[in-house]
Amino acid sequence: MPQIHVIHENPAWMPPFAEAFAWRGLPWREWVLDRGVFDLSAPPPEGVWYSRMSASAHTRDHRYAPELAAAVLAWLERHGRRVVNGGRALDLEISKVRQYAALEAAGIAVPRTVLAAGKPEVAEAAHRHFPGQPIVLKPNRGGKGLGVRLFQGPEALAAWLDSPDYE
Repeated sequence: MPQIHVIHENPAWMPPFAEAFAWRGLPWREWVLDRGVFDLSAPPPEGVWYSRMSASAHTRDHRYAPELAAAVLAWLERHGRRVVNGGRALDLEISKVRQYAALEAAGIAVPRTVLAAGKPEVAEAAHRHFPGQPIVLKPNRGGKGLGVRLFQGPEALAAWLDSPDYE
């Protein structure tokens, strides 16, 4: 049986996996990617790799864990390792814009989406693209629904952007 390598940054997720692997007698190892050192000039260990990396890593003070995981996944894929939830899955996990593009490419409808970065640009985009309409503001990288907000129109969004409640 090949070694199973589980890539993640949140130890709280692991007990159910540990139980399932133990119950089935499967050999496995954790790779906690909230930090680390990896010799990318050497081949990675053999086995099956499973990525549990999350876009919400930053909410656990692991701001750069997805970037570290992306580098490790590229290393694994470059060496032909079998990876479940590889680089493409992580790319979709950390970008709502790329998720929507992939869904549309597959013929799945998504809500009208306007990408804007910067407070004045967000306010201006809301006024230009959604006049008099409710607006859902969703960060490109979030996780767990964090940062998703509903505004009843561009004026309400602009007021929030100028308020002390703005994050």
